[in-house]
Amino acid sequence: MTGQKIWLRAETKPAEARSALTPTTCKALIDAGYDVTVERSTQRIFDDDEFAKIGAPLVAEGSWVKDAPKDAVILGLKELPEDDFPLEHVHVTFAHCYKKQGGWDQVLSRWPRGKGLLLDLEFLTDDVGRRVAAFGFSAGYAGSALAVKNWAWQLAHPDGTPLPGEVPYANQNLLIDSVKETLEAGKKIAGRAPKVLVIGALGRCGKGAVQLAKDVGIPDENIIQWDMAETKKGGPFQEIVDADIFVNCIYLSDPIPPFVNTETLSSPSRNLSVVCDVSADTTNPHNPIPIYSITTTFDKPTVPVTLPAGTQGPLLSVISIDHLPSLLPRESSEMFSEALLPSLLQLKDRTTSRVWKQAEDLFNEKVATLPESLRA
Repeated sequence: MTGQKIWLRAETKPAEARSALTPTTCKALIDAGYDVTVERSTQRIFDDDEFAKIGAPLVAEGSWVKDAPKDAVILGLKELPEDDFPLEHVHVTFAHCYKKQGGWDQVLSRWPRGKGLLLDLEFLTDDVGRRVAAFGFSAGYAGSALAVKNWAWQLAHPDGTPLPGEVPYANQNLLIDSVKETLEAGKKIAGRAPKVLVIGALGRCGKGAVQLAKDVGIPDENIIQWDMAETKKGGPFQEIVDADIFVNCIYLSDPIPPFVNTETLSSPSRNLSVVCDVSADTTNPHNPIPIYSITTTFDKPTVPVTLPAGTQGPLLSVISIDHLPSLLPRESSEMFSEALLPSLLQLKDRTTSRVWKQAEDLFNEKVATLPESLRA
């Protein structure tokens, strides 16, 4: 029956160590009668042997393209490798094309051209419209960690030497220890702890950002938590440039006034030196932080912001990594996959399951917006 075969593809994005399935959730699917195939991976946080031990057959990395049965659901996290061949399978993944991001039409068109189907993980929702599984908490946590490290690093390197690259941490405690060490060095230079402003603090992502700040010892009075009530008046906000670190955790689909702009960044009282845009929707036309234009990476985590001539204050840089949870790949994968499991267990009944039927309807709606020439 369609949907009973699941093919876990290996992630190809550099430094992406997360997995849509863990050995635990993979075993749960197998025990429920699913036929799960797992591609070998050299970068996944879970060893191939961990999947082999629970009975999952292992196949070569990237072999889904030629070897996956046509009725297999191809499961992955990050975008497929850039290519243009039509896609014949059902894919469950984050495709990042439904909000008309850069190149969205070329990405989306691969499915109708191959008569395949995209069931986008970002838009799987429950009965009340809440996402059934999300990496938000882990993204906020990791983004806040890098922001604190960057704050301290820039104090120690006023010449503008960028923050060194990062690699995934084996566990959360190792990340906390690393941030604490850097933070203490920064506090000795600044004579105080940083002031951190989190927008979207009531959501999963914002809660993660706030929790990291607490876990590394930033005083509660230095952690400013904003959500819709505080931002309803519309930006730009002087409070952002008064803080040392700004962590943006909002999920935006409609245009709003920018949170910061050239005028506020030119303020002589500016303390702001680090922006972490956890949403990292760089190509989104509604991006409320229009002070940078590139997505950063773990090997080059920051991009400097060019400030108006004569601007006083510290150096300013942005972190805009679009797969921040991979900094803590084991914990974030376990949290996400466990939340996704109930929906995966409904894949064999995909045509009648509300969550999957809704995802298919959304796909068809988005495909209908493509130019006719890209649909066939």
